[in-house]
Amino acid sequence: MKLYELKPAPGSKKARKTKGRGHGSGNGKTAGRGHGGQNSRSGGGVRPGFEGGQMPLYRRLPKRGFTNIFAKELVEVNVNKLNKFEDGTEVTPELMKEAGVISTKKDGVVILGNGEITKKLTVKATRFSKSAAEKIEAAGGKVEVM
Repeated sequence: MKLYELKPAPGSKKARKTKGRGHGSGNGKTAGRGHGGQNSRSGGGVRPGFEGGQMPLYRRLPKRGFTNIFAKELVEVNVNKLNKFEDGTEVTPELMKEAGVISTKKDGVVILGNGEITKKLTVKATRFSKSAAEKIEAAGGKVEVM
């Protein structure tokens, strides 16, 4: 099979219906909306989730828990990712973003202890797990909470 021989499955690709272009088009006059009713009107139809007056699903289901609006969203970085930096570097969230270790800073960075660290670094972050702090200090580095 060659690339130019590839074709979509028969019947999987349908042409778009052209609406409101006269009787000859097969979709003239009412433009496929039928005769009268809420959906035939301009701006007609019902809002998302409306079930014709039946109690909608989002109201029938029980609600549980809550969302803490004050929660800080932290980006997680494992210590093995910090081996990317040279010895003696002061690693900050800005530097991590530049190096591609994290994609966004969000509300801060938390360093977790997965993996091993071989470089002697000064790491600045919002929070450190106990094992991460121990591993950084065992490698001769320093931990600074921002």
